[in-house]
Amino acid sequence: MWKAAVDCDHKYDGEFFYAVKTTGIFCRPSCKSKTPNYENICFFPNAEEARKEGFRPCKRCRPDLLENTYDPHLEIIEDTKKYLQENYASNITIAQLAMHVGVSQYYLSRTFKEKTGYTPQMYLSTLRIQKAQELLVTTKENSTEICFQVGYQNFSSFYKQFKKICGCSPRCFRTEKGRKGN
Repeated sequence: MWKAAVDCDHKYDGEFFYAVKTTGIFCRPSCKSKTPNYENICFFPNAEEARKEGFRPCKRCRPDLLENTYDPHLEIIEDTKKYLQENYASNITIAQLAMHVGVSQYYLSRTFKEKTGYTPQMYLSTLRIQKAQELLVTTKENSTEICFQVGYQNFSSFYKQFKKICGCSPRCFRTEKGRKGN
């Protein structure tokens, strides 16, 4: 059990839990938190036993959740996506985003890209362009007005990103969608 805890071996998740006496926290064997000293660790067959002994669940590996395949990264990804969807029109920096989610900038960028295939900035750009597409089809506003509404600071960045994602200019997109809609 000690080896499984040191190796962060997910194969043993659900088989046992370990608790750290000095912190009062219990974890899954796969927890990526700092390896405790051997003399400060004790093992339990289930989470309930650890709680009975006064240990609280780790906030990183969430041993209190029933499913053994809990992935703490998914919560970070979902929080990041939700924040970006609700604030896409704002000028968002990776530092602000990381602070909101509660992790470091590096950890957020690396985890988000690993799980989604995109950086948070790429995801934000895609959201903005999707919203711009919607506005181009549903409103009479011009491309410049839409550019600022969806959070771009200048038209050239908007135009370049729009063309990169859509394969055409905003004007061509509006014209094409207008023809298909009639």
